[in-house]
Amino acid sequence: MRTTIRKMGNSQGILIPKALLAQTGIELAAEMEVENGAIILRKPKQAARDGWEEASREIAASGCDALAWPEFVNEGDAEWEW
Repeated sequence: MRTTIRKMGNSQGILIPKALLAQTGIELAAEMEVENGAIILRKPKQAARDGWEEASREIAASGCDALAWPEFVNEGDAEWEW
């Protein structure tokens, strides 16, 4: 299949037919790399932020959730209620 490269803002892009995306399982995001002069798109191995919720619970439970650099706070941080 041949397609046209189009200007999209300051970038360039192509339209990928829905049927091709369906065959790969790619939906909202893709991993992209160059291999042997070809642009390769792949379904991401895991969703962005996958596992973050569980990891943050483990950190909180361990008591290791103190500020990494407590001297770098934002003005007004003390007023926030968490």
